[in-house]
Amino acid sequence: MFTIQKAAAEDVLIIHQLAHQIYPPTYIDVLNQEQIDFMLENLYCISALKKSIHDGQEFYLLFDENRVAVGFMALVEKKSTSLLLRIEKLYLLPETQGKGCGTLLINFAANEALKRNITTLELNVNRGNKAYYFYLKQGFVVTQAVDIPYYKYILDDYIMRKDI
Repeated sequence: MFTIQKAAAEDVLIIHQLAHQIYPPTYIDVLNQEQIDFMLENLYCISALKKSIHDGQEFYLLFDENRVAVGFMALVEKKSTSLLLRIEKLYLLPETQGKGCGTLLINFAANEALKRNITTLELNVNRGNKAYYFYLKQGFVVTQAVDIPYYKYILDDYIMRKDI
């Protein structure tokens, strides 16, 4: 049985540790090691995570039956042509993938959106990330392919949305 809990500011170390366990195997076939290291340092160091929380991202931790954190998600409300709930981050330890944890987190995000009178979820996924196929199975559709300059790198993403 998995449980989801809103992360507090003092949980940034857990998120940092999870990111360093999850990010490399997730992107090893997509990004080079230099970019993986750069992204970890810029997005998942303690100060960057604290800034993300300060700037409005709400982090949630996923715990297994032994109360061990096995994944995390970050949500933020965004005003586009309408109000969206963006899934900014969704990462699971490799050994938990395929066990329904991703679906649990997507459903949690959908419920959070509905509580806020929001009927659309949005996320970005790297075009080479196999999670793309998972999001399609969850009912997300590609609304745009984007190339986002990020320092000396280009993030080649799909923007995906799901109506709930």
